Amino acid sequence: MLTKTLIANTIKNRKEWRKIKVKSIQQWMPFDEILDNGIIKLKENKYIKIIEVEPINYNLKSNFEKEAILNSFKSFLKTCQFDMQIIIKSKKENLIQHINSMKKNQEKEKPEIKKIINKYIQNIEQLNAENKSDSKQFYIVIGHEIEGKKDNYVDQLQEKTNKIRDNLSRCGNKTSSIKSKEEIEKILYNYFYLNNENN
Repeated sequence: MLTKTLIANTIKNRKEWRKIKVKSIQQWMPFDEILDNGIIKLKENKYIKIIEVEPINYNLKSNFEKEAILNSFKSFLKTCQFDMQIIIKSKKENLIQHINSMKKNQEKEKPEIKKIINKYIQNIEQLNAENKSDSKQFYIVIGHEIEGKKDNYVDQLQEKTNKIRDNLSRCGNKTSSIKSKEEIEKILYNYFYLNNENN
C-alpha cells in the first residue's frame, strides 16, 4: 500500500515532469510569439509572415496559357530572391454529403443526363471508398532577419508580400495575408505537429 509520503512525491514528480515537458516543447518550437498584425516572431531576431495562395487548374489551360503561366512563374522565382518557403497542406475529404446531393439532383434530370451524373457519382464513390479524395491549401512563408536597430521588419515583410502578390497575379493566382491568430496557430499546428507525426 502506498504511503502518504510516496503519494505526495509521485504527485510532485508528475508536476515537475509536466513543467519540464512544457518547457522543452517551448524551447524546441522555433517561434516566440504571434503578433497582432499576423507576423510571427521567431527566435534570434527573425520574423515571418504567412501568405495563402489560391491555386489555379493548370490542366484546363490551353498550351498558350500554360506557357505564359510557366514564364510568369520563372519570373516570380527570379524576382523574389529572398527567404521564403512553400507549404502544401492536404486534408482528406468525406464526399458522402456531395454524393447524396448529386443523387437528389439526378432525379430531376433527363435520362441522358442521368447516365452522365450516375457515372460521375460512381467515380466519386470509388474515390471516397479508397480515401483518395483530398483538398489542398497552399501557403508561402516569407522571412526577414533583423540586421540593425533601424531595421523595420514590418515594412520589409510587406514589401516582400507585395512582390509575391504582383508576380503570382500574373500566373493567375490570388493571394491573401493570414492575419488571424487562430488561423496561424492551425497552420503551425498542422505544419509542425502533423508533419512530425507522419515522419
